[in-house]
Amino acid sequence: MRLSRFFIDAPLSLGEHTLPEAQAHYIGRVLRMSEGQALQLFDGSGQEYRGTLLEVGKKQVRVQLDEALAGQPESPLRIHLGQGLSRGERMDWAIQKATELGVAQITPIISERCEVRLKDERAEKRQAHWQQIAVSACEQCGRSVVPVIHPPLPLSEWLQRTEADLKLVLHPVAEALSSHPAPQRLAFLIGPEGGLSDAEVEQAKAAGYHAARLGPRVLRTETAPVVALSVAQHLWGDL
Repeated sequence: MRLSRFFIDAPLSLGEHTLPEAQAHYIGRVLRMSEGQALQLFDGSGQEYRGTLLEVGKKQVRVQLDEALAGQPESPLRIHLGQGLSRGERMDWAIQKATELGVAQITPIISERCEVRLKDERAEKRQAHWQQIAVSACEQCGRSVVPVIHPPLPLSEWLQRTEADLKLVLHPVAEALSSHPAPQRLAFLIGPEGGLSDAEVEQAKAAGYHAARLGPRVLRTETAPVVALSVAQHLWGDL
């Protein structure tokens, strides 16, 4: 039987641990787990730990970690996804599925046709929300390393900062992904709900990006990263 897995945002080691409040509440009050039950924890370092619940109380949950084991290997293809900022569930879906498909980093991109504007405290809350979506996706899919969700950036800044062996921007009139040699680090730029403007695509090309297409149909902003990452992992990664 598969053990319940939980991410702990603190270094883990063999021995006894008291879990952080959020995980303690979820294990004790939501899942209603009890003393003696087995579980598996990971801290994002790539290492996993199996153990047993020693105490499940209203205010405290303690575990005994008895076995350390290597976590799931990360994809050899290190992908940084620049995802056009979109509304609500669409952005959540894109981050969840990108995490399941092995992306290493995600940066929400603010572009000309974005319908979402985030500032200051609201931006910080959304970033924390997206990071938690990535954590939950890792718990479900078996990843031992949680991808980094960066703060939203204007497109021009992301183009200047991002380093990769191959940089691609999705565009309906372009070459297929398979026409490029295999990279080790890949940057993928995907537009928001209204897509990237022609000027933004040209701006990306001027920054070293190649236009790439995913077939004859125009995909929604939340569908595009699923297809793009699946194809890239199949061509150059671990699918």
